[in-house]
Amino acid sequence: MEIKISTLIMNWINFGIIILILRHFFWNKIKGIIEERQNLIDQKISKADEDAEKARMYLVKNEQILQSAKEEGKKITEGQREKGDKLYAEIVQNAKTEANSLKERASLEIEREKEKAEYEIKKQAVDLAIELSVKALGQQIDEDTHRKLIGDFIAKVGM
Repeated sequence: MEIKISTLIMNWINFGIIILILRHFFWNKIKGIIEERQNLIDQKISKADEDAEKARMYLVKNEQILQSAKEEGKKITEGQREKGDKLYAEIVQNAKTEANSLKERASLEIEREKEKAEYEIKKQAVDLAIELSVKALGQQIDEDTHRKLIGDFIAKVGM
C-alpha cells in the first residue's frame, strides 16, 4: 500500500476547508446556544441566591420574634421559657433545612440543564458534520462509520 503525498495534502486541504466552513457558518450559532444556556443557568443560580437571602431574612425575623418571646418569657414561668426556646430552635432548623433544600434542588437542576445542553450541542455538531462532510465529499459513506469518525474528532477537540 503506497501513500501518495498529493492525496495526503489534498485530504488535509479538504479537512481544513470543512473546518473553516463549520467555523464560519455554525460557530456563532453553537456559541450563542452555549451562552443562552449559561444565561439560563446564571438566572437559576441568581434565583437560588434570592431564595437563600429570603431564608436568611426569615431567619433574622424569627430571631427577632424569639427575642421578644424571651422578654415575655421572663414574665412567664420557667416552663413557658423552655417552650419558646424549643420553638425557636425548630423554626431555625426548618429555615436552614429549607434553604439547603432549595440550594440542592437548584444545583441539581443546573447540573441537569448543563448536561442536557452539552448533549444537545454534541448531537447537533455530529449531525451537522455528517451532512457537511457528505456534501463536501460528494459521496455517501456508511453513517455508523461516519458518526464514529466525527465522534472521535469531537472528543479530540474537546467539545
